[in-house]
Amino acid sequence: MAEFDLVTEEWLRPRLDDGQTIEPMGLQGVLHRAGDITEIVVDFPTQAPALLRQVLLPVVVDALGAPTDRRAWGDRFSQGAFNEAELDKIDTYLEEHRPRFDLFHPETPFSQVAGLHTASGDIKGSGLLVAAEATGNNVPFFSARTEGDPPQLAPTEAALWLLHAHCWDTAAIKTGAFGDPMVKAGKTTGNPTGPLGQLGVVVPIGRTLYETLQLNIPIGVQGRLGTPQWRRRIGPQWESRTASGLLDLWTWQSRRIRLVPEQTPDGDRVTGVIVAAGDRLATTPDWEPHTAWRVDKPTKKAAKRAKPVPERPLRYTPGKAIWRGMSALLAVEAVDTAAFRSSELLDQISGLAADELIDDRYPLRAETFGVVYGNQSAIIEDVLHDMTPLPIAALRADADVRFAVLDATEQAEQLAQALNYLSADLRRASGLEPIPWDKGQRPGERLLYLLDSVVRRLLRGLQNISDAETLDRGLLAWEQEARRLALQVADSVHAAVPESVFAGRETRKPDGTTAAAYPLGVAVNDFSRRLDRILPRTTDER
Repeated sequence: MAEFDLVTEEWLRPRLDDGQTIEPMGLQGVLHRAGDITEIVVDFPTQAPALLRQVLLPVVVDALGAPTDRRAWGDRFSQGAFNEAELDKIDTYLEEHRPRFDLFHPETPFSQVAGLHTASGDIKGSGLLVAAEATGNNVPFFSARTEGDPPQLAPTEAALWLLHAHCWDTAAIKTGAFGDPMVKAGKTTGNPTGPLGQLGVVVPIGRTLYETLQLNIPIGVQGRLGTPQWRRRIGPQWESRTASGLLDLWTWQSRRIRLVPEQTPDGDRVTGVIVAAGDRLATTPDWEPHTAWRVDKPTKKAAKRAKPVPERPLRYTPGKAIWRGMSALLAVEAVDTAAFRSSELLDQISGLAADELIDDRYPLRAETFGVVYGNQSAIIEDVLHDMTPLPIAALRADADVRFAVLDATEQAEQLAQALNYLSADLRRASGLEPIPWDKGQRPGERLLYLLDSVVRRLLRGLQNISDAETLDRGLLAWEQEARRLALQVADSVHAAVPESVFAGRETRKPDGTTAAAYPLGVAVNDFSRRLDRILPRTTDER
């Protein structure tokens, strides 16, 4: 009978701070060397938060508990690695729950339901777990494999895709599990996506895996920890409920799954799988730590009744770099008129920095994840992944660095808009309509692409700012490079229009007279004035 113990089997691929990927390790080995490991390498970006939430964080928190206050958090963080006493507790914990960490255990397979089957006995191909594989309605473009040719997943791969399915699986119809009273005609309908699929996930990232783990543990949550899935018995029947606590939320079983391995010349391989309906999260709790929030404006009736302002998890826009949504990430102070609220973890880091428990110069990064679903959320159309430096000082409402970050990102957007205005004016002068906002590529998008590396370099530089003079020099350098790139794109816009736009086309006024509309000189002067207004530090240098 197949066995695969996630505690000791080498299924995780760690990377050290020198950039080298070392030999794979089991869960226990990774936690023992968490202070040396920078990250766990995965094959698909959205596997990373699934691994963090479904395994790494809940094991650490359930074994050691969460820090009771900021000072306790600071003591843990400053260690740089788990101490001997903590490692002993983790080892004891893993040994106690070891049967629940066997991927193919006959009675308690990890994150699965033992003996799960359908009334018909049907088993789907293992590609059903893999987001990039062609299965059912989910047919990615240029897929090299068909549904009739499922992949043979090594246990190391199957474990990560199992976690991924619980977090990101598509919605709609799922196979009906035998023993589930909600099954009709062998199916279960109305299934939502996995819980992370309903969020714009943001994860604070540290220098090492140990620091990343600490940065992702909320402080003072002892009263709402709950229990992880491996400490509960889960059968084929699902329910709609609220999360009982943080550990329950992190290890949420949004599907009932059973992996079906078989012996091959290459060893045990997962070739079949059953994916049935799982628990439905009745609502995303407002203490969900890995998302920012969009704050809806209350209606007049709600305002009169003093009802709380409704909040929704903030989703990401495809093709939009995360730094373009910096106002949401930095919204760490509750303000009645605010349109966003940052994640609980970034808000927590702001408080830790205010107490000097984490240095303003700490190289914090924010990594974001999201999935774009299509056709009633039954297929995956796109996977969103980004990472950006995040100056800790910018998380304080009154910090100069915060204003610098927000100003620079807003300047980038305004420059893109100025180029789009220039393009529209020149096209009108040629007798054409402006490029529609939702079709084609407008010049502003080209500029934002060119500015991407510049903004990220600025954000990294702002992590090391120590005085106002250095900040001013950095912002001047940013504006100079932003102006240069904006003019570079503007030159390409000019080159694309015919010479006839010099005088502009004639238009007829309401009184019957004619005038030259949008001549080249007017369009260029308007663009130049916009540049001066957007980039005031460079105005005197022209």
